[in-house]
Amino acid sequence: MYNYIKALHIIFVVTWFSGMFYMPRLFIYNTEANEQPEAIRNALRTQFNVMMTRLWYGITWPSAVLTLVFGVFVLFNGNWNRSLLQPEGRWLLVKLCFVLGLYIYHFTLHNIFKQELNGQFKYTSQQLRIWNEVATVFLIAIVMLAVVKQSFSFVWGLAGLVLFIIVLMSAVKIYKAIRSKSK
Repeated sequence: MYNYIKALHIIFVVTWFSGMFYMPRLFIYNTEANEQPEAIRNALRTQFNVMMTRLWYGITWPSAVLTLVFGVFVLFNGNWNRSLLQPEGRWLLVKLCFVLGLYIYHFTLHNIFKQELNGQFKYTSQQLRIWNEVATVFLIAIVMLAVVKQSFSFVWGLAGLVLFIIVLMSAVKIYKAIRSKSK
């Protein structure tokens, strides 16, 4: 039974991340619809609001809840909770800190979702592009910790994560420059 629940946990992690990867893209498109003439802007916003609502409440939220439910089951039934505060369980403690950060990120997406549904656009498309990459950083950190476990060097892992963030942010800036040049 444990392996089936663990498999379900992984499946819902994947679907949750899918929602968190796509939702900010919809925020970006919805924000950029403001640059269109009124008739087109209204049509785009109506369509994006439907897409965002279905994605958020149909996939992302249920996946976040089921990830948590199955994750707690795996934590306790796999006896991982016993090693949390032991030296061999530090990787799990760090991973769970990243998971907590991921849920905080999820709630920030929920706030942006509600704002955009109400016609409030507090962020530029460029800011949303940067925010879109946050889930990628969490994904890499969590998967690396889950796979490498005890052999994970905290210093090298942190250095690699910082380097990855620098490369990612550079790519966003390069994309912005290319986009600005093509306009």
